Amino acid sequence: MDAELQAARLFGQASMLAMAGWLVLVVSIALNWRRGRDLVAGIALPSLLSLGYVAIIATHWSSAEGGFSSLSDVSRLFQSPWMLLAGWVHYLAFDLFVGAWIARDAEHHGVSRWLVIPVMPVTLLFGPMGLVAWLVIRLAHAPLTFSPTRAFARKNRP
Repeated sequence: MDAELQAARLFGQASMLAMAGWLVLVVSIALNWRRGRDLVAGIALPSLLSLGYVAIIATHWSSAEGGFSSLSDVSRLFQSPWMLLAGWVHYLAFDLFVGAWIARDAEHHGVSRWLVIPVMPVTLLFGPMGLVAWLVIRLAHAPLTFSPTRAFARKNRP
């Protein structure tokens, strides 16, 4: 199979996997289903996407031109369909992970899930803009107790 066609096929598969993750995440938020939010959308699917990223980088990095030292180098790097795919999968994995973190943080701080759900498509489509939107909502609800790392602490540990 042609390398560009293979990369395009993997692009579609990674995108569908991420969309499934976002669907699970939003439904999990709406239904207050922690396992779907934390295990499926928060760990399993971002991990699968991350493993795909690692595989792409491991097999195609050495043949890629360009780099990260200038915008011109980054542009040259992304001329490779494989490096462009790696960049896309990187976005998919991290944006989903951040979306799940936002959902956990909202629950931890008692912010209504109905305020969180509209932030999810913004996070999916525009990553950092969704994070900023969440932080504004979050700070408006509890400005003195903000602690992003506390969102990972489990309530009522045995």
